[in-house]
Amino acid sequence: MNVLFICGREPEYIRNEIILKALRQQGHVIEITDSHRSYLIRHLRLVWKFIIGYRRHDVVVVGFYGYLLVFLARLFSRRPLIFDAYLSTYNTLCFDRRRFAPRSIMGRMAFWLDKLACQVADVVIVDTRAHVDLFVRTYGLAPEKFAVLYVGCDEEIFFPRPAPNDDLCRVFYYGSFLPIQGIEYIVRAAKLLEIDPAIRVEIAGDGMRYNAIRQLATELQCVNIDWTGWIPYAELPERIARASLCLGGHFADSDKAQSVVSTKTYQFLAMAKPTIVGNGAANAEAFTDKEHVYMCQVADERALADAILTLRADAELRRHIAWGGYRQFVERYSSTRVRDLLQGIIAQVYAPLPR
Repeated sequence: MNVLFICGREPEYIRNEIILKALRQQGHVIEITDSHRSYLIRHLRLVWKFIIGYRRHDVVVVGFYGYLLVFLARLFSRRPLIFDAYLSTYNTLCFDRRRFAPRSIMGRMAFWLDKLACQVADVVIVDTRAHVDLFVRTYGLAPEKFAVLYVGCDEEIFFPRPAPNDDLCRVFYYGSFLPIQGIEYIVRAAKLLEIDPAIRVEIAGDGMRYNAIRQLATELQCVNIDWTGWIPYAELPERIARASLCLGGHFADSDKAQSVVSTKTYQFLAMAKPTIVGNGAANAEAFTDKEHVYMCQVADERALADAILTLRADAELRRHIAWGGYRQFVERYSSTRVRDLLQGIIAQVYAPLPR
C-alpha cells in the first residue's frame, strides 16, 4: 500500500512524528513535509512540493496542522482521505487563546474552515472520544465520521530511568504557557506548598503567557519555583527522570482542556513517573484515578497542592500509580498500539483489490 502523507506543521512535531513512524511500519510512504519556521513560507513550499512530488497512491493522510492542505489534497486526489484534525482552529483561536470573538469575521472563518475540512475528509482523526464529542457538538458533524488515535509517545526515547535517591521532592512541569495548560494554578499551588521546604517545583518552557505567569509568581512572592526555560527535546527524558512527581495537566477548565490528554502525560507514564492530571473527561477516559494517575479538580490550586502533598507523604501510592501508569501506557498507548489503531482506521476506507 502506498500512503501519501502531507502535514502543515513540521514533521518533527510530536503528533506528526508518531503518525509518520506508524505509517512507515505499514508500507511505502510518499512524504510531503517541510520544517521552515514560517507558517506562510512552509505552506507555500508544501504546495510546490505536493505538485512536483505527487505520485500514485492508495490513501492520503493529512497530518497536523493540515486544515488548508485537506482542500489541496482533495483537489488532486480522489483516493480515500484521512485527516488528523488533532485540534480545532475555531476553538483554539476563539475560546482557548481568545484572539477573536466567535462571531467575528475571523471567528466565523475559522469555524467554517474547520467544518468544511472535516466534511471533505473521509475520516477525521482526533485524540480522544471526549474530543470527538466536542467536534460533533461544535460543528454538527456525524460522529461516525470520526476515529480516535491517542497521542502516545516514542518509548525508544521515553522509558524508565533511575531517579535521584534523596529527601527532596522535585515536582516537574513543562509547557508552552498556553491558557489551556492552566500554569497559573501550578504557581498558586506552589505558594501553598511552601509549608514544606523540601518541595521544589520546576516549571520549564516558554511561550504565550510566560511573562504573565512570571509576574504572578513575583506578586505571590514564590520562593520554591525553579524556572528552567525551554529544554531541548533530546534532554527532556533526563530532566523528567530527576523528578519525584510530574504534572501532566491540563489544569484549566475550558472545554478544550477537558477534551484532550496532554502529550507530556504519556511521556511521564512511559517513564514510570507518578503523575498528577486534571479530572477532565479525556483523562478519565484514558486513565483510572489512583491506578494510572492521580486526578485532582481542575482550576483549583488547593486541590493540586493537596494532591502533591498526598503523594509526597505516601511512597506506596507513588509507586503504585507510577507502575500502573507505565503498564497502561505499554498496553494502550505505545507506538505499536498506535500503529495498530492507525492500520484499523486506514482499513475502514481502503480495501485493496483482490489479486
